[in-house]
Amino acid sequence: MWRCILAGLVTTVLVMAAPGCATAVEEDASPVQPRQQVQTMPTLDSITEAVLADAAKRTSHAKARLKVEETEAVTWADGSLGCPHPGMNYTMALVPGYRITVRAGQQLLDYHASQRGYFVLCPAGWAIEPVGGTDL
Repeated sequence: MWRCILAGLVTTVLVMAAPGCATAVEEDASPVQPRQQVQTMPTLDSITEAVLADAAKRTSHAKARLKVEETEAVTWADGSLGCPHPGMNYTMALVPGYRITVRAGQQLLDYHASQRGYFVLCPAGWAIEPVGGTDL
């Protein structure tokens, strides 16, 4: 009996039946679905909003007083997003993304982002030019 109960659990989870055990399934029962989290790809607008929120925290300027100077679709040469930190290793693959330049008073902030929504503030002098890009 325990073999059949255990086989029923395995059947539910792995969609496999143990030989020699019968499992009762209601005709109108819906199949067990794994929990899935719906993830949407961020847009340039949503990434820019997140960048502006970060810039506001870093500069103590109100978000409304910040100005997006430029957005550019680019391809970064690797996972560093064109802003490698010494001693770090990065994925060696092309990464589609954006360069977003924000003005906070007299200060220009250079943000590098991936299309998946990850972004970094690249300090002056650290930036490596992207492989390609076009102004948006």
